[in-house]
Amino acid sequence: LLLQDANTRTVLLGASILCLTSGVIGSFSVLRKRALLGDALAHAALPGVCIAYFITGERNISALLFGAFLSGILGVLTVTFIRSQSRVKEDAAIGLVLSGFFGLGIALSRIVQNQPGGNRAGLDSYIFGKAASMVTHDVVLISAISLPILFLTALLFKEFRLLCFDRDFAASQGWPVLFLDVLLMALICSVTIVGLPAVGVVLMAALLIIPGASARFWTNRLEYMVIIAGAFGLLSGLLGTALSALLPRFAAGPLIVLVAAGFFLISLLFAPRRGLVAETLRSYR
Repeated sequence: LLLQDANTRTVLLGASILCLTSGVIGSFSVLRKRALLGDALAHAALPGVCIAYFITGERNISALLFGAFLSGILGVLTVTFIRSQSRVKEDAAIGLVLSGFFGLGIALSRIVQNQPGGNRAGLDSYIFGKAASMVTHDVVLISAISLPILFLTALLFKEFRLLCFDRDFAASQGWPVLFLDVLLMALICSVTIVGLPAVGVVLMAALLIIPGASARFWTNRLEYMVIIAGAFGLLSGLLGTALSALLPRFAAGPLIVLVAAGFFLISLLFAPRRGLVAETLRSYR
């Protein structure tokens, strides 16, 4: 609690920055009704991690993350292609890509594990996460990705807002909606990839979805929703890491997501306008 341990300070800072950024950029994903696309992207990144390891032959973080980024982008493009060129709906396309890419990633991961020295590659951390092993270099990398994302989000806030609420009107006014859509997905992809070593494939999608969904209960204004989502993400990172430090048997990643889920439950029940308690009272009156 006094942050006297250097490792605890490092994990706390890295997790807080990651969760803050995930909450902010995830708000737009929730409003665009593409929350599960972040889940598909996270799962689609796993084959890229394994292929990058095959190419480099070592656990080079930069190479692994670059491979994950390319594989994640390929997964998103595959969803878009299936949706536009067939009668398959978007949710089914996301399910196909999520399961197919993740299955391929698991198979490639087993091949890596069976190679000499493959057990030291640490690829399992990209599936389940390992925030407790975060070092200063990881925090620098997370900050280097997160700060530009937050800056671009603030700079293009008006454009992203119109893209979320009225894409057709934006197109009729001559706005580059396709470019803005691709840019927004690239930002979501970037924060997803950089968060994989910390919380893993399975939990990274939760950090993109839960803070934004929680913040939606508290306001009808997008600017307030983004701020609240960022605050929920930040508090989830702080409290989850603190609980992990106090409870050594529990990993930081799952605790961070559980804290975020707790904020969602509080929002669902006690938000002043949209919460279930407030709606029940209004119905009773």
